[in-house]
Formats: sequence, C-alpha cells, structure tokens
Amino acid sequence: METRRLDFLVELARLGSMREVAEVLGVTTSTVSQQIAALAQEVGAPLVEPVGRRVRLTPAGRRLADHGVTILAAVEAARRDLDPDAEPAGTIRVAGFATAIRRSLLPLLPDLAASHPQVRLVCAEHEPAESLAMLADDAVDLALLYDYDLAPRTFDQRVEVTPLWSVPWGLGVPGHDPDPPGGAVAVFRRYAGHDWIVNSRNTADEEAVAVLAALAGFTPRLSHRADSLDLVDDLIAGGLGVGMLPEHRATRPEVRVLPLREPALRLRAHAVVARGRATWAPLALVLARLTGAS
Repeated sequence: METRRLDFLVELARLGSMREVAEVLGVTTSTVSQQIAALAQEVGAPLVEPVGRRVRLTPAGRRLADHGVTILAAVEAARRDLDPDAEPAGTIRVAGFATAIRRSLLPLLPDLAASHPQVRLVCAEHEPAESLAMLADDAVDLALLYDYDLAPRTFDQRVEVTPLWSVPWGLGVPGHDPDPPGGAVAVFRRYAGHDWIVNSRNTADEEAVAVLAALAGFTPRLSHRADSLDLVDDLIAGGLGVGMLPEHRATRPEVRVLPLREPALRLRAHAVVARGRATWAPLALVLARLTGAS
C-alpha cells in the first residue's frame, strides 16, 4: 500500500472535497480521484461513494482513513529518525571490552545526557569475537574491539572500522625479577620456560604472544586463561606464570610490567559498526564524540 495514496484519503476525510484536496496537495482533481480509486483497488473495497455532485467516504473508507492518520504519522516519525540531519534520538546498543567502555564511552554520558537527552546507550561487556558476532546478528549497533599491532585483526567488508586509541603493553612478571638486557625478544626469551597466561574468550593475546615468542625462538606453554587483568595480576603474583599487561596500569606490588621495545607491542581500540549504519543520527553523534570530532 502506497502511503502517498493514503495521504489523499486522509485529506479527503478531513476536507470532504476532492477539489479542496487537490488544492492543498497541489495536484488536479482528476489525480485525487485516480489515486483514491487505485487505493480502493489495492485494498479490495470501495472507499468513496457519490452524494449528488460530491463524494463521501464509505464505512471502509472512514476506517482506512483512521488507520491512515496513524500510519502516516509513524512513517513521518521513521523518516525523521533516519534523517542524518535530524536531531539525534534513539537507543544505541553497545558491546565492547571493559577498558573501552570505561575509557571511551562512560566519559561521554554526562554531556550526552545534557545535550542530547533523547539518545540512550545500553552497554554490554563482551570480548571482540562476541561483539562482532552480535554486530553481524544486528543485536548491537556499535562494537568496541581491540587487537594488537603485532597481530592485527582482519575485518571484512560488512563493517566500517574507526580507530580510537592505542596503549603500550608489556610483559607482567614477578615483582622481584630484574630487567633482562635487550628488547622485547630478549624479554620473551628469558621467560621461554615459564607458563603463560592469555585471554580466555579472545585470541588476540595468544596471537601477539605467539608472534613475539616465535621471534625469540620458542613456542609458549599456554597454561592459564583469564579475562580479568586483576586475575592475571593474581596469577603472576602467585607464581603461576607470566602474561601481558598494560604498561602504565597500576599492578600489585608483587608484579612488575617489563616494557617491550624493538618491536614494541601496542593494544589498539576500534569502534566498529555495520556498513552503511554510521549515518544514523544518534550513532553518528556517538562516533564523532568517541573520536573527538565534535
């Protein structure tokens, strides 16, 4: 059913005259008659009946006109909602890793609430693979992901990726261990015989460890898996292994983070949306705020 034809019927119900409808809509009376006749054919019921030299709506026409008011209002609301130039309004569903939600998203909320109260964010903590799957299933609108520069993630053509920030990562080891000489390869080689801690729901840590271990000439023994950085701290402090941690994050006294240089290792955060969705007004607003563009 064409909404344009509904518009003719709704106006006829309001004005009561095809001539007046034609004047309001800027068309000929013949066009009004043709469009209402076509609408009647679509719905399979007569919508108008003659009364002298004029017409009036049939009971079916009145019912359809009543529905038409609601339908046309909903269509207009949808058009405004999807207009990239419209005032942002709507709920944005976000899936992302905890650090990005804390660092990138939460600081935006007070200003968004004040400047765009009709934009609402709903957050769920997930690892990158989980967030990407949710994005593919249209379960979320925005995914906050991470990878490492030494083991970059490959994205397919169904998504658009916006870089956010990066931070240096090092190797978390027992606090009493001295600095080994040399760069990242020497650091890894020193701990070749240790148990290693990697992420349990994502392969990024494992891939980055594998790259540096290969440069150091060994295959790491992946013994423990943990999502929580605090738990990685606890495992290292307990003498259960070594694992990657952010360089500038405060750790337990029993843990120290050895810098990795030449090659350095950096965690990179990305904002990812389904291709073609970035122009949706509320999502465009949040993306701009995430990247500091507004």
